[in-house]
Amino acid sequence: MKRARGRLRQERAPLYEAVVSYVRKHKVSFHTPGHKHGHAIPAAFRHFVGETVFDMDLTLLDEVDSLHEPRSVIRDAQTLAAEAYGADASFFLVNGSTVGNQTMILSVCRPGDLVLIPRNAHQSVLAGILLAGCEPVFLKPETAPDLGLYTNVTVGAVEAALKRWPQVKAVLVTSPTYHGIAADVQRIAEMAHERGLPLLVDEAHGPHLKFHDELPLSAMEAGADMAVQSTHKILAGMTQSSLLHARAERVDLGRVRKVLKLLTTTSPSYILMSSIDLARRQMAMDGRRLIGRALKLARRAREEINRLGGYRCFGREAIGSGGIYDLDETKLTIAVGGLGLTGYQVAHELNRRHGVQVEYADLFSVFLIVSFGNTDNDIQRLVRGLRSIAQRSRLRSRRRPKPVRWELPGFSARPAVNPRYAFFAPKETVPLERAVGRVSAETISPYPPGIPLVVPGEKLDREAVRAIRALQAAGCRIQGPADASLEFLQVVKTRGRAAQAQALAQKGDADGTQA
Repeated sequence: MKRARGRLRQERAPLYEAVVSYVRKHKVSFHTPGHKHGHAIPAAFRHFVGETVFDMDLTLLDEVDSLHEPRSVIRDAQTLAAEAYGADASFFLVNGSTVGNQTMILSVCRPGDLVLIPRNAHQSVLAGILLAGCEPVFLKPETAPDLGLYTNVTVGAVEAALKRWPQVKAVLVTSPTYHGIAADVQRIAEMAHERGLPLLVDEAHGPHLKFHDELPLSAMEAGADMAVQSTHKILAGMTQSSLLHARAERVDLGRVRKVLKLLTTTSPSYILMSSIDLARRQMAMDGRRLIGRALKLARRAREEINRLGGYRCFGREAIGSGGIYDLDETKLTIAVGGLGLTGYQVAHELNRRHGVQVEYADLFSVFLIVSFGNTDNDIQRLVRGLRSIAQRSRLRSRRRPKPVRWELPGFSARPAVNPRYAFFAPKETVPLERAVGRVSAETISPYPPGIPLVVPGEKLDREAVRAIRALQAAGCRIQGPADASLEFLQVVKTRGRAAQAQALAQKGDADGTQA
């Protein structure tokens, strides 16, 4: 790994420093963006936001380098990020971790390759598979039925899948999950490497793990070949800012750069990139103290919530149970079934009556992220709100309701047809209930968390339809289908792998290529 120019140290933030230096020169702009240092911004917006942020909204200039061909300050900033996280190379992402997941898939997979992924992978991983034309082999994660969520994949599940499908070209795991549940990434990396396979980790929710020893082992420390992290989810980066880390032994870094050029805007935000640079410096210099503060707040919140009655917020006592190898305690999953309410109802009450906004809710729980940006007062306000909701719930019903239980829909290890084929295949639109047994051409994904219930190429079953209708009835937002109401679904006109093979063969005959 190359050292940063001039042997920069972690207390430096080279890109941010260059942007500030340029702004202070007050140069006349005849370049994009058109607002010209904020002068053309509507007055109301400028007054609310302030002046300086528009001065920082720059374009590709010699003084502030180019993200696509970094030669100076961006190169230095990315090198410092690689050193901080233990990677051979790190890349700034301004399209969020979505583009990082897509880049990982496209960097190691080719059309037709099989890639092992957990069924609870984020929809951006499925988008990467669509772009690459490869095919997923779905790993079954463990479940927590009383919470209505997947936990994580086990070492045994990965090992069994690698034996069942030896032609797999790469392994991807999500660790930690949205809920902070970590897999045994170190052992999974060893298994993948024994077979010469790269391990990719969607670590969007773990950019802080490296900086505190009471958190799960970070992906790069555990031996991953590539990992993507959302700098904005837990750290102090701005929304859309993320990092992609890679090691060169099993990954072609040149190909990674080419893929990033294909997927990344040619007009990246210097505000977002500066925030990545500063977030890395903050963690490198003071990460343990700051993350320790977040852990302390989260632990206190968990303890107080579990004393309220009607709620359950699992913690380290769950480690070792199905699919929970380790846990990031800064994530609070609060099961609310003991109140006889849905997570959507509790989230609505917290927001409307108590001014507390959660990360997201589902049928069974509300989910919160605690960071070092939170305060003692924030925790007190949350607990007061939950206590008030519990008291109101008890007044409405003297009989203690049974906690809701619901089995997550099942799935096949492999889709009925290649997802890319299903996405581009001739389609027809049918009522959702009549789509049972048909191959979906669309993604159906409750959002957040963005984990698809149905993916293109997958055969729809009645279990999935029941789950979709239950989520709709509870007020869940669903993304993906052309018909947002999901009265209708687009399905593939042809059915099964035989039809896919026939269609590809016909295409090969038509254009003179071999299918």
